[in-house]
Amino acid sequence: MGRRLVWGLLIAFLCCAISLFLAPNDLHRSLVAATNHAQQDHHVNRAYNDALAKSILFFEGQRSGKLPADQRVTWRGDSALADGQPDNVNLVGGYYDAGDNVKFGWTISYTTSLLSWAAIEYRQQITSAGEIEHLRQAIRWATDFLLRSHTSSTTFYTQVGDGNKDHSCWERPEDMDTPRTLYKITSQNPGSEAAGDAAAALAAASMVFEHVDAAYSSKLLQHAKSVINLINHNTNYFLIIVKKRACPFYCSYSGYQDELLWGATWLYEATGDKKYHGYLTSNQGWSGSVSEFSWDNKLAGVQTLLAKRFNGGDKELGKYKSDAESFICALMPGSGSQQIQTTPGGLMYTRDSSNLQYVTSSSMLLFIYSKNLVVSRVNGVHCSSKYFSASQIRAFAKSQVDYILGKNPMKMSYMVGYGSKFPQQLHHRGSSLPSIKSHKPKISCNDGYDHYYSSSQPNPNVHVGALVGGPDSSDNYPDQRSDYSHAEPTTYINAGFIGSVAALL
Repeated sequence: MGRRLVWGLLIAFLCCAISLFLAPNDLHRSLVAATNHAQQDHHVNRAYNDALAKSILFFEGQRSGKLPADQRVTWRGDSALADGQPDNVNLVGGYYDAGDNVKFGWTISYTTSLLSWAAIEYRQQITSAGEIEHLRQAIRWATDFLLRSHTSSTTFYTQVGDGNKDHSCWERPEDMDTPRTLYKITSQNPGSEAAGDAAAALAAASMVFEHVDAAYSSKLLQHAKSVINLINHNTNYFLIIVKKRACPFYCSYSGYQDELLWGATWLYEATGDKKYHGYLTSNQGWSGSVSEFSWDNKLAGVQTLLAKRFNGGDKELGKYKSDAESFICALMPGSGSQQIQTTPGGLMYTRDSSNLQYVTSSSMLLFIYSKNLVVSRVNGVHCSSKYFSASQIRAFAKSQVDYILGKNPMKMSYMVGYGSKFPQQLHHRGSSLPSIKSHKPKISCNDGYDHYYSSSQPNPNVHVGALVGGPDSSDNYPDQRSDYSHAEPTTYINAGFIGSVAALL
């Protein structure tokens, strides 16, 4: 007798047995309740699917360079097609990291690492949602640029564009005429942060493409191994070559050690090479208790990855595991060592400027850590006298995703284009100025400020999927274009959110 037939007979028998013990009305109510529950689950899952799809779509609106034929964000056009020319190199492509028109290699690398981690950790869920290919395309748009930026074994370009001059103009990417200044690190002028971050991004992405494009995966990994050699262990500044050594625009406030560990961790994940393991074990002293995960401080990401290996049997990584638990305790409400407070509405609040970047990245780590606890059969985390199970950690992370998508005092979604109420005045040049497809004449630097920046009207181009900086500490969101601390989207806010919402599918 076939296995399916046996199961069918068993189910039929159970149904008959249940019907004998339930009155007709009770049976009807049970069936209705089961149907309603299934419909509710389907509705919730569809909502998360929609949020995932839109958060990935956002990256197409941030593209720099020659746009492909299958570009879905149609209000954008080609831009920055001459990037790299002053040095006779091709630096076309990549992403504008926020509402401006500069390409920061540092944040592109961090964004790429998070996108790749989501694709690795939640490949099955993202595939089931029909978005894995779109996510791979988003990753590849970044890694193609990082490969071009690594022009030789001794040179890596870290930024295209003058941040100060760019920020003094309000221009579409397609019109911009501010200097496309080039910044780079070399073996003579190393930059530990930029090199470690790029190595992590390339190594993580190599794992994404390992089984779908082996040649590309191998190329990414080769460049990851090469670019990390540009690290100088004796500098804690991001160095560049222009006229003097300095930060190109953003500095590393947390130091350089986290990027060195971040790069080594992902190279170990991608290769299994013991030399990276040795580097991580011998430098455990660099790890410490932190309460944020961001483009500046990657320690919590390192700790989360290596805690999984500790729970899997690698007891040489104990410091990372204990520090990972310290990170969990710093976030969880009611913990004896909580450092990050929540708003009255329940949102984690790290700092006022672009707070959602910390919410999405931290939530991603909470989801991954809770998952690893279950897989490793570890009961939970002790925070002083308080104990948090994996399900409690996951529930708190879920509350952050739900807050962002509309379960908050403002009753609005902080993702543009999601739900019936969302931000209308995004602090974003391309979104706030008429599309070059509908308005061909150039909009100059000052004209953008004079006629559009201060407008009280909604942005003409809906930048679907963009997550803004978020509400203030009292859960208020004024929705004003000039309020860049709360109204500006960034690639790294979305990157952390993709890993968070994918966990709920």
